[in-house]
Amino acid sequence: MNISFEDTRTAFCYRTTKELKRARFLFTMMEKRWLVKVGLWFIPFAIRIELPIKWLIKRTLFSQFVGGETLEDTTKVVSRLSQFNVCTILDYGVEGKESEESFDNAATEFIKAITYAASQPDIPFISVKVTGLARFGLLKKTGSASEYADIINGEIPLSALKNDEKAEWEIVIARLYKIVESAAANDIGLLIDAEESWIQDAIDVIAIRMMKQFNLHKAVVYNTAQLYRKDRLQFIKDCSRQAIENNFICAMKLVRGAYMEKERKRAGELNYNSPINGAKQDTDKEYNAALEFCINPVNHLYIVIGSHNEYSNLYATELIEKFGLPFNDPRIHFSQLFGMSDHITFNLAEAGCSVSKYLPFGPVKDVIPYLLRRAQENSSVGGQSGRELALIRKELKRRLLSD
Repeated sequence: MNISFEDTRTAFCYRTTKELKRARFLFTMMEKRWLVKVGLWFIPFAIRIELPIKWLIKRTLFSQFVGGETLEDTTKVVSRLSQFNVCTILDYGVEGKESEESFDNAATEFIKAITYAASQPDIPFISVKVTGLARFGLLKKTGSASEYADIINGEIPLSALKNDEKAEWEIVIARLYKIVESAAANDIGLLIDAEESWIQDAIDVIAIRMMKQFNLHKAVVYNTAQLYRKDRLQFIKDCSRQAIENNFICAMKLVRGAYMEKERKRAGELNYNSPINGAKQDTDKEYNAALEFCINPVNHLYIVIGSHNEYSNLYATELIEKFGLPFNDPRIHFSQLFGMSDHITFNLAEAGCSVSKYLPFGPVKDVIPYLLRRAQENSSVGGQSGRELALIRKELKRRLLSD
């Protein structure tokens, strides 16, 4: 089937002209790298000293990239997307907390999101960030104590931890267990987000451990592989082999990665080899190789293709056809972030692919880290804003001429 990402009528079918003009303004601002750089410093500072800027954030970045402050706020967006055969992945946008109380509160919110998703026909997944449920320092220390073979087996040698840290780790596992148990009972997939490489080993252990326990008859738990890392293609292959040998389903979300500048900066400061590919084409090659491996049915993987790269999405559809699979094969799901790459999402949906928008929700102050990453990646060299702007302008022109 010939899928075109140039079809802006389909791409923006769910957006009003007023909304498109607002998006045009926002992406124009994000093209100004100096402005984004100032914002990356000023917004966290303003929130910290409680300057009254919430209204400004809500009318700009928040309204473009977030579904609302509460679970109930997302209902209109979810319903609107479903009218165009686009599903929703809910993400309670909390991360980087440090207190046990906040972790328990987050776990409660995740379970509420699962219950809500189960009541809706078009929310197949929710997304979880482990840093919303566990202390960053604990994840760092736990992961650094583990050998690769332990990680692939979903095990961590706790001997490197102090007694209080061992107890803390078991509480984290118990929190995740309750969330996954709820997801399994409600037939909702749970996507565990990837994070910084120096805490990712601990996250991988948790994900694989939960897969072994819950992915026996269906894909409940999905780990995430950031393919800008040099070692992730092999990691996916090793996880697949482990799953086949131990009779569970390996499920992965494939992304390119969201922490490139932070990763390279830390590697330089601490004088170790950066885990990130040196060139974008290397990441593209790794990502597309991962697509081929995962879509090939002999490897028995379930995947969520989390990509804003046009070629990779088209290549995935070509691979689906190559292996004789239907576009709506239950093993394969596409996803893009809400507020970005509508030309990919809605044209894939039009072609019959299973596709979702990744929809964060939460209080403005809690989703600030997420919003700042979106602004940063859109303003970076080779970022999304230029492509988004061109398509929005094309659609606005088309609507003007067709009126």
